[in-house]
Amino acid sequence: MAKRIMTETDILPMAEYVRSRPDWRSKVTAKKRNRRVDVGPYITFYFECYDTMWLQVQEMLYIEKGGLEQIPGELEAYNPLIPNGSELTATFMIEIDDPSLRKRILEGLGRIEEAAFIRVGGETIRGLPEADADRTRADGKASSVQFVHFPFTPSQIAAFTSPNAEVVLGFNHTNYGHMAVLGEAIRKELSTDFG
Repeated sequence: MAKRIMTETDILPMAEYVRSRPDWRSKVTAKKRNRRVDVGPYITFYFECYDTMWLQVQEMLYIEKGGLEQIPGELEAYNPLIPNGSELTATFMIEIDDPSLRKRILEGLGRIEEAAFIRVGGETIRGLPEADADRTRADGKASSVQFVHFPFTPSQIAAFTSPNAEVVLGFNHTNYGHMAVLGEAIRKELSTDFG
């Protein structure tokens, strides 16, 4: 059974983390390979889990050096992105190197966080944006980093976890109607987030 929440007792003391940091980063990087999906030319989904969020918290503590006082804030920020057993959660990034092109594209992607979906077994699971902040500005410009939850019903989980299920991830946004079929290795890895 996958862990669903981090507590302060899950966080390694900094000296211990520093000693084992290369091993932890290598282990989680290997896990992330089958949790990454490119959709269209500009957007990459990174499906989160306990391990990815645990490493994120450890890395924030390592980089910012806030000590024990920093831990509660990091847990509050990252615990909501750990799947609860009946959902998939993802960070998706709009990645465009050229600054002028990035500005133009982001200005046309307002509310893209509300347009993400997963289709499986003839049903569509709508992405729900993380409620921590509005990720589209009043002028319609989208943030380049978005967080979404895909809540599944038991029958949708059964369809998703069936061997060789066809699963499509995409957007139905006016300016970004791209989709991608999840490969079998990715679908199997993401299936571990249920239950």
